[in-house]
Amino acid sequence: QRCLSLIKSTKFLNAYITVAEETALKQAEESEKRYKRGQPLGVLDGIPIAVKDNFNTAGIETTCASNMLKGYISPYNATVVQKLLDQGAVLLGKTNLDEFAMGSGSTDGVFGPVRNPWSYSRQYKEKSVPKSHSEDKDSNWVITGGSSGGSAAAVSSFTCFAALGSDTGGSTRNPAAHCGVVGLKPTYGLISRHGLIPLVNSMDVPGILTRCVDDAAVVLGSLAGHDPKDSTTIQDNFKPFELSDLTDVSKLSIGIPKEYHAPGLSSEILALWSKAADLFKNAGAKVIEVSLPHTRYSIVCYHVLCTAEVASNMARFDGLEYGHRSDMNKSTESMYAATRREGFNDVVRGRILSGNYFLLKQNYENYFIKAQKVRRLIANDFVKVFGSGVDILLTPTTLSDAIPYMEFIKEDNRTRSAQDDILTQAANMAGLPAINVPTALSERGLPVGLQFIGRSFQEKQLLTVAKWFEKQVKFPMIQLDEHNGNLKQISKP
Repeated sequence: QRCLSLIKSTKFLNAYITVAEETALKQAEESEKRYKRGQPLGVLDGIPIAVKDNFNTAGIETTCASNMLKGYISPYNATVVQKLLDQGAVLLGKTNLDEFAMGSGSTDGVFGPVRNPWSYSRQYKEKSVPKSHSEDKDSNWVITGGSSGGSAAAVSSFTCFAALGSDTGGSTRNPAAHCGVVGLKPTYGLISRHGLIPLVNSMDVPGILTRCVDDAAVVLGSLAGHDPKDSTTIQDNFKPFELSDLTDVSKLSIGIPKEYHAPGLSSEILALWSKAADLFKNAGAKVIEVSLPHTRYSIVCYHVLCTAEVASNMARFDGLEYGHRSDMNKSTESMYAATRREGFNDVVRGRILSGNYFLLKQNYENYFIKAQKVRRLIANDFVKVFGSGVDILLTPTTLSDAIPYMEFIKEDNRTRSAQDDILTQAANMAGLPAINVPTALSERGLPVGLQFIGRSFQEKQLLTVAKWFEKQVKFPMIQLDEHNGNLKQISKP
């Protein structure tokens, strides 16, 4: 009930697209009965969670923040949603995103942009002085990052305890960094994608957003493992683990990839990154500079592979089986065209167009095949580094802290995504597990996170190290002081 009332009082954040109040209360009542009988279904029984609106949920609308799926109610649950419900978790609602998860700001969905809860925090307000009196104090709110911005904002504003995102090029870790929460992208194939509406099948992974590393491990334990409905999941059984406290880091080897000192990286984040490396060094870990030479081709390579898979995936939205259908009835052809023009925004249409261009017979070898080869080189860079004895890589998650919405929308989605994915994207190409850990507040009073990348399927080691780091940095709690009206500043859209 507290979560539901907080969702109402933080409605201006626009974190949720659909709130499933009735079913949530029903689930909570059932859970309470189980606890009274002393038979909870699992560790997550009764825990309020939120799910990004590109996971299918039976009986609750799934829109992908697009006109194409407005009003679409799936007949089945995504595997991850089903697993959460089987554990007794309470599904509060579906969270906002960039349309079809294409973007890095959570600003491009048809339901409007998500606002970063830190915009209304004491920490940010104390530091941000309006440039002039005339400047509307409501216009300097900052973005959440994307594309899982709704889920990150929901966890960060205490309206739920954990949320699902998806991560194709950084869509869970990027908003986690901007909203000061933990964002885990597991190894590709560890968690089922069945029922996650696909963006790039070969890179998509359901992501986990929580307020601390331990919670991420708990949720991972409930979701991981083989799914007969997703042939890309691992065959082995996954044993849930509890994270032990790391007391001795002297056996650890931490790699610092020099290519991640990317153009546009803020001096503030660079300093934090060095400080974090020193933290490990001073605690006795071995910290070495490593090279991932093909990182610089990663973004162009990703652009080709991403748009090609998008072009193929979006073909299913033709106005026939489900979703929006245009009234244009001159011919089937014109109905298709009109449906897709009305249903998709410019970003999605642009990616479909470039993807089909790269897949044309005369371009296929030069673009798609070449990009596949470069992807293999990128993955091999990681194999070499981890083969040389490095356990974990430490990198920044984002180039800077969150920027004001007004500034963000000055650039188009493609430019923004290319800039913002640069530090997170290679882990998706290589299918490796990676996690954002909130590290400190910037000079502007906004969260900054660092990223740890682990070896394939070594989530336990990755999370153990992340937990040690989390304990050292003592990231401050967001101060959303309801009494001074912060959360009452509900602005008209």
